[in-house]
Formats: sequence, structure tokens, C-alpha cells
Amino acid sequence: MNKITDPTACMQEQEFRNLTCLYEITRHLASTASLQECLEKVVRTLAEGKNMKNGTVSIVNPSTGMLEIKAAHGIDAEAKQRGHYSLGEDITDKVMATGEPVVVPQPSDEPLLLNRIRGDEHKKCRSFLCVPIMAGQQAIGALSIDRVYPEECSPASEQDLRFLTVVSRLLSESVQRLLRVNEEKEALRLEKTQLRRELNAKNRIEKIIGNSSRMQEVFDMVHRAADANITVLLRGESGTGKTMVAKVLHHNSSRASGPFVVVNCSALPETLLESELFGHEKGAFTGAVESKKGHFELAQGGTLFLDEIGEINPAVQVKLLKVIQERTFQRLGSTKTIQTDLRLVVATNRNLEQAVEQEKFREELYHRLNIFPVYLPPLRERRTDILLLAEYFLEKYTQENRKDIRRISTPAIDLLVQYHWPGNVRELQNCMERAVLSCDGQTVNSTHLPPTLQSRDSIPSNQPLSLAVAVENFERELIVEALKKSNGNQTKAAKTLATSLRIINYKIHNYGINPRSFKVK
Repeated sequence: MNKITDPTACMQEQEFRNLTCLYEITRHLASTASLQECLEKVVRTLAEGKNMKNGTVSIVNPSTGMLEIKAAHGIDAEAKQRGHYSLGEDITDKVMATGEPVVVPQPSDEPLLLNRIRGDEHKKCRSFLCVPIMAGQQAIGALSIDRVYPEECSPASEQDLRFLTVVSRLLSESVQRLLRVNEEKEALRLEKTQLRRELNAKNRIEKIIGNSSRMQEVFDMVHRAADANITVLLRGESGTGKTMVAKVLHHNSSRASGPFVVVNCSALPETLLESELFGHEKGAFTGAVESKKGHFELAQGGTLFLDEIGEINPAVQVKLLKVIQERTFQRLGSTKTIQTDLRLVVATNRNLEQAVEQEKFREELYHRLNIFPVYLPPLRERRTDILLLAEYFLEKYTQENRKDIRRISTPAIDLLVQYHWPGNVRELQNCMERAVLSCDGQTVNSTHLPPTLQSRDSIPSNQPLSLAVAVENFERELIVEALKKSNGNQTKAAKTLATSLRIINYKIHNYGINPRSFKVK
């Protein structure tokens, strides 16, 4: 087959390729929503349709002001990783600075372009072209390529430059459009995050106490499920606040105006649980002297909270599964079918997966209940919330008992934080109620806390429990409190403790106490 040597024929072939290539580029720009995907398709089309190799599109990141490679074709991964650079470093930056295109007919003669040429490529007939991507009078990026020409066609860089300028104008419109879309998406994401934080903060203040990352996860899950009609399974140890979370789910849902009915499944005998849940008709069993509505009926239009769901017997499990599946039930001794219209929230501290394996809990019911599980962490896994909760309960019980207790001492805080809290938040609540009742001053000290917090299990193993240690801790606590009251004045602190300044100074030095830290600035 003869090669094309006629210049006119060569020009006609280039015009045809130009039109075909522009059509493909326009199609990609119109159909792609991702900026990077869009630009990668463009440089690939230039390489395949116009023999424009090593195509690179660089865009200025509006956040950092850095010129970043967004798409590159025919460039290795290492070169792409180097594509995060500041303005003013090579030919592309000159194009960005001036807003004018640049043509280098012989890249092998240009030192700044030697890293783009590999092997014997410098022997080919080629040119380097770079055009700006403009937004008004400002350059927002650049498109650069290596144009490889057939041996029988002389380089026509001016024609290629005009073609690339048209492409850059098409890119400009798409880049600006996609950047605006990305900015709007980011703004919506930030707004959504801020609204969630505000909602979490509101919920945290009014309902649930906690600032830890573990509780933030709980807040997020609660807000996702609150207004849905989905069954929620609350999991966690006793005393972690499952009932409180169930109330939050109810009061933040569209059923908030309806009833909130709580059933503790472990507190009811097996013989009565079925009747309590579904109700019974008069004469249904011995002692049923009148008809009675069950909790499923009492919770119509609201929320039914079944606590300790893992304790129900197999017979009730079967009926509960039927209610969840069919949304209907019958009272004991009745053939009338009653429709349910309620939100079901269940809770357990048992390992339901293990109970299923042991055939103590029906697998079908487990899967029905485990659609949206929410795990409540034990207090030992959210230690940053301990002081926040302690201060909340301190204020609560101080008001209830009409006392003037204003703070918790540092040693008492240390005991609260390092204790393992097997009873979780409920145990902490009882602990602070006891401390308020035991305290006659304005400060809760470690002596006001229960003995369990001061046992060997509640302090680090490297601190032996002895009379000397207990006396030192108590003495340190008294000195610290005196220094706080005297604004760090050691003489006044000694007078408060009815001792001499020499003894106070000796104790302060021994215990490593810094009196200056108690001065109010």
C-alpha cells in the first residue's frame, strides 16, 4: 500500500481526524459527571485519534493554590506522583502565568522536557504543545501533549495548536461546571455534618450525656433510625442506658405523640409474659376474670420497648416472630385478628448469636430483630465521659437534696476515672447519689465515695494498698483543697489546716505540688 505523500491529502486526513476527535471529546464531556474521569477520556481520545502522546491536564486546586495533574495518558505512575507541584517550575507554569500557548518544535533540544522523552523517542518527528485552560482572563489549568507526526508529513504545529485551543475551551466549560458541582456537593456535605453535630449536641444535652467518640457513633446511629419505622436492636451490658436510648428513639420519631410502653421481659413469669404482651379475653385461663389489653395494643400509634428480649421463652418467640412478620396478633382466648401499628425497639445484654447456636433463641427471630443493631459501649470504654456524667449526677442530686456542693476533688476524680465500673452508668449514678448524701461541705472528696472505688481492684496494680498510701492520698487532698481556697497562698493554707508554714512547705515539696498552679490569673 502506498504511503500518502501529497500535502493536500495529508491536510484533508488531519481535518477529518480533527472533526472525529472533537466529536468524541464533546460526547465524553457531556456524558461524564466525574472531573477526573472526564479528563482521562479526553487525553486518551487525543492519543488515539490525533497521535498526541503523553497528554496531561493540570488544574489549579482552589483550596491550596497548587497546580495538580488531574489526568495523564502514557505517563508512568512515578511521574504522576510527581504531578503535585507549585506554580513557576516548568513550561506549563509559563503558560499558566502568561495565559498564552507554547510550542516547542524539538523537545529534545529543551532541557525542561528531557524527562518526557524516553529511549529512542527523541529520534521521532515530534513537537511539544501546551495550551492554557482559561476561565475568563484567568488560567485555571493547562493541557499539554507530545505531537508525533508521520515521517511523510511535515510538522504542522500551528494547526495542531489551533485544534488544542478549541479543545481547551471545551475543557474550560466542563472543568468549571464540574468544579462548581464538586463545591456544591462539598458544601452540602459540610452543612449536613454541621446539622448532625448540632442535632447531636442538642440530643446530648437534653437526653444522653457523652462526648466520647464511642457515644458520637451511638448518636449518629440513633439519628439515622429515629424517624424510620424499622425495628431497632439495642445491645450492651446492663446499666449502659438502653432504656434511655429507646426513649430518645421514640421522642425523636414521628410517633412521639403516641405512647411509649416499656416491657421488661425478664421481670415477668413465663406464664404471664404472653398474656402481658398480647392481652387475653375473659375466661381464657384460670384467673382471667375480665378481658385485658396487652402491651401491643397499649402501644398502638407509639413505640413498644421490649427490654431483655433474650430472656423470652420459645413459645413467645414464635408468636413474636409472627407479629413482626404479619403485623397482626390475637389475644389469648380470641379468634379476632388485631392489626399492629407501632414501632418496635428491643434490647438485650445477652449474646444472641451464641443463644442461636445453642438453640435457645430462634434464628428467624434473631434475623428479624437484628436489622438495625445499635451497640452501647460500657463505661470503661468511654472514660472521657465519666467526669461529665459524674458532674451531671452531682448537680442533679445536689438540687434534689438542697445542698451546696460545688465540685469534685482531684483525688476523687482520679478514683472515678480509674475504676472499672462493672455496673456502668447506673453504678456511677448510685455512687454520686451516695457521695452527695455523705458530703457536708462544698466538695466531694474521695472519702465520700463507696469503698468499692478505693479497693485494690480500683487502683493501678503498681500502687500497693497500704495505710501509708491512704494517709498520703488523704493528706495530699487536704493540702490541694486548702491551696485552691487560698488562691495558692501557702501561709493561708497552713492557717486553714491549723498547722505551721514549715510543715506545709515540707509536705508540698514531698508530694510534688505546685502552689502557683492554684493562683487565679
